[in-house]
Amino acid sequence: MPEDGTTASPTRRPVPFRGGGFTVRPQRIAGAAGLVALVALWQLGSTRGWISPLMAPAPSEVIAALAVIAQDGTLATHLLASLGRIGGGWALGTLAGLAAGLAMGIFSLARAVGLPVVSALFPIPKIALLPLLILWFGIGEPSKVATIALGTFFPTVIATFSGVDGVPRSLIRMAQSFGVPPARIVWSIVLPGALPGILAGFRITASIALILVVAAEMIGAEYGIGAFILQAGNLMRTDQLLAGVVVLSILGLLVAGTLSWAERVLLRWR
Repeated sequence: MPEDGTTASPTRRPVPFRGGGFTVRPQRIAGAAGLVALVALWQLGSTRGWISPLMAPAPSEVIAALAVIAQDGTLATHLLASLGRIGGGWALGTLAGLAAGLAMGIFSLARAVGLPVVSALFPIPKIALLPLLILWFGIGEPSKVATIALGTFFPTVIATFSGVDGVPRSLIRMAQSFGVPPARIVWSIVLPGALPGILAGFRITASIALILVVAAEMIGAEYGIGAFILQAGNLMRTDQLLAGVVVLSILGLLVAGTLSWAERVLLRWR
C-alpha cells in the first residue's frame, strides 16, 4: 500500500483474444492417418493370427478379391444396378421432400396438415414396407426405387421445413415492406437461408439411400451390391463380402466429398 494510504491499482495485463468462433480447420492428414492406422492394425492382427481369416480376412485378401471382381466385370454389373436404384429413388424422394418441406415452411395450412402426417409416418422403418410395395409395384425395380424414395422423402421434408422455419422473419418482413414479390422473397431470402439445413439433410438421406438399397437388394434382387454381399455371405466368401462392404464405404466417401464441395460452392456467402 502506498504511503498516502491509497490502494495500488493492480497490474494491467492484455487479455488474449478468444473469439475464434469454433472455426473448423481442415485436418485431411489426420483423417487419412487414422484410416491407415486402422487398416494397418487389421492387417497386423490377421498376420499374427489374432483375427480369424474366416471371420475377417486380411485387408490384402479383401483388396485381392476386389481386384478380381473388378477385372471380371462382376463389380461393374452389381454397382451399376445399385447406382441406378439409388439415383432414381433419391431424386424422387428429394424432389418431393423439397416441395413438401417448402410448402410446410411457408403456408400455415400445409404445415397444419403435413406436420402430423410426417410425424406419424417418419418413424416407420421403410424397409418393412417393401413387401407391401412389392404387392403394389411388383418384384422389379419400381418397388425398390419406391422404398428408397420413401426413405429419403421424410428426412428431406423435415430438414427443409426446419431450415425454412429457421430463416429470420425480420428479413422476410423487411423484404415485404419494400414490396418485393413473394416468389422473389422465397428465391432470394428463404431458400438461401434454409440451404445449410437442406444440405445437411442431403447427407442424411444419401446414407439412408445406401442402407435401403442394400436391404432391398438382399430381399429380392438378382444384381446389386446388396445381392452380391448376400450371395458372398451364403457361400462363406468373406473376402468378397468385405469387398462389397468396401465398395459401399467408398460410395459413402464419394457422396460426402461431393456434398462438401457443394457446400463450399453454394454457401460461400457464409
